Amino acid sequence: MPELPEVEAARRAVEEHCLGKKIKKAIIANDTKVIDSVSASDFEAALLGKTLISAHRKGKNLWLRLDSPPFPSFQFGMSGAIYIKGVAVTKYKRSAVNDTDEWPSKYSKFFIELDDGLELSFTDKRRFAKVRLLKDPAAVSPISELGPDALLEPMTVDEFTESLSKKKIAIKALLLDQSYIAGIGNWIADEVLYQARIHPLQSSASMSKENSATLHKCIKEVIQYAVRVDADSSRFPLEWIFHFRWDKKPGKVNGKILLLYVIILTEELILQVIEKAIEVGADSSQFPKNWIFHSREIKSGAFVDGKKIDFINAGGRTTAYVPELQKLSGNQAAKVAAEPRKKTSKRKSGGNDDTDELSNEEEKIVETDQLKKGPKPRGRGKKPPMKRKSDDSDDDEAGDDNSDDDEVQKKTTKKITTKQAKAEKASKKKVQSSQNRKKPNKAK
Repeated sequence: MPELPEVEAARRAVEEHCLGKKIKKAIIANDTKVIDSVSASDFEAALLGKTLISAHRKGKNLWLRLDSPPFPSFQFGMSGAIYIKGVAVTKYKRSAVNDTDEWPSKYSKFFIELDDGLELSFTDKRRFAKVRLLKDPAAVSPISELGPDALLEPMTVDEFTESLSKKKIAIKALLLDQSYIAGIGNWIADEVLYQARIHPLQSSASMSKENSATLHKCIKEVIQYAVRVDADSSRFPLEWIFHFRWDKKPGKVNGKILLLYVIILTEELILQVIEKAIEVGADSSQFPKNWIFHSREIKSGAFVDGKKIDFINAGGRTTAYVPELQKLSGNQAAKVAAEPRKKTSKRKSGGNDDTDELSNEEEKIVETDQLKKGPKPRGRGKKPPMKRKSDDSDDDEAGDDNSDDDEVQKKTTKKITTKQAKAEKASKKKVQSSQNRKKPNKAK
């Protein structure tokens, strides 16, 4: 869902382009699930003729201050996003609305046109957002119940360390609690825990002062950096786990699925990579160690900085972490070590080489079984279409396919020739019989 950096980017865009302008048109969706406790017509009437004075944010909530109350407020939910026509506004990575879609989008819940012709829309395809009309948004729920804003009201290191010592909850779940710190969502929590090398399930109260201080520093740095680049993920550092954590389905964890993880870089990142490669004369041994270049041929899971990413459930959310770097500590580590290991059908592997070797052996067994069984008998059903030879297909495989085709063609030709010979023989007999009947009997 949109987190602090994405909502802050939207606030800044409104502040830069919309303040001081009067609302001359308003369209509110007739969607009671999103538009909370006010009719669309009353909402529209409360906006018309009002001037935008300022834009405010706390955590993942945004509200617009007009020249008189009430004021519209936005809780972004899973896929809420602010769009300003003709203005590039950073949206959540999985925002459902594209710039090429109709305007305003069919998913628009709040639309206003300003007196200079500028148009603003709040969209939400998944309908988990809330749009409210409030006299004082900061004084009522949900904003009044939020903890300190992670960007604007950060705790000191001592305050943060002391607060953690009183929380027995897992650290990932605590970071997601908006009443504790406002603005941190799933991807930020994964990122700061990865950078601090802390396991997502580590009990908050059991964390050392050093780990607490490191986590405090990572929260500050990640949020400030993301806000500085307007939440444009293409400008996030390449070594962030952010780039590797998406599109991993729950249940497909622990690197058991063969996957070649490909990141499609935007133009700016491509230029960064090219410039660095040219700087070192394209000598791959001098490429930064955190580049995926060094581990991209490893196909046994998702990797960051050459280390495997696992996915677990923490705080009720799918959580990406690196087991090699983010380990449980204290009593939790001892408890895990003491638990009897469950027997599995898979051999414990000390590294990727062992896994690859096991896979190769399994492949050999399968191939041997297929050779023993021999080719499947051909039925009378429709022959499946032949696979087209690709440009990078193996020549040996292509040769085998051609050999099979030649054999089939020979058998087919032989059958046709036999049929033709029989037909010709039958035809000759028929003609000869007909001629014999036509001959007149000789007079005796």
